[in-house]
Amino acid sequence: MLAILQAAGWPIWLLLIASIVATALIIERLLYLRRSKILPRQLLDEVVRVYRSGTITPDIIDKLEKSSPLGVVLSAALRNIESPRDVMKESIEEAGGGVAHMLERFLTTLGTIASLAPLMGLFGTVVGMIEIFGAQNSSGTNPAQLAHGISVALYNTGFGLAIAMPTLVFYRHFRALVDSFIIEMEQQAVKFVDVVHLARK
Repeated sequence: MLAILQAAGWPIWLLLIASIVATALIIERLLYLRRSKILPRQLLDEVVRVYRSGTITPDIIDKLEKSSPLGVVLSAALRNIESPRDVMKESIEEAGGGVAHMLERFLTTLGTIASLAPLMGLFGTVVGMIEIFGAQNSSGTNPAQLAHGISVALYNTGFGLAIAMPTLVFYRHFRALVDSFIIEMEQQAVKFVDVVHLARK
């Protein structure tokens, strides 16, 4: 591995740093963006049961808010339980905006790495080409310098593409996952608002 890094020249270190950052972000997002953690299955039913029992306290709302992102949205609804429907929905939307921002954390960085890695590889290719042209002198061609320039050009191009492709796949996957979570959260929050306002009639 060290021999490859030496053959690829100094531009490979930029790609290596990008790959380490991308891998760390992918692992972090895989662990965080789990359906069971974001949208606990029975949470809405439990909140409806607590609402109908009339045992809503500030402690219960705080506990709900800390339980999951869906809990943050439903706790916003519970805090405005006596308010008109429009006020409840507005508070849910505000809480949902904050949750969406939290779910999308690091995705911009991941997308940037996916689009930047091929350019970094291209930069390494240009550095390799400069070395290749530098191998030409009045006395002929320096074979060692020529070979090093070719390896710098090819290794950096290959590494850049190898980093960009999986990173782009994960970026798109996480983006779609976040969108589906947000839509499902909105649907569950609207169901809860309907339950509250049907109970008032």
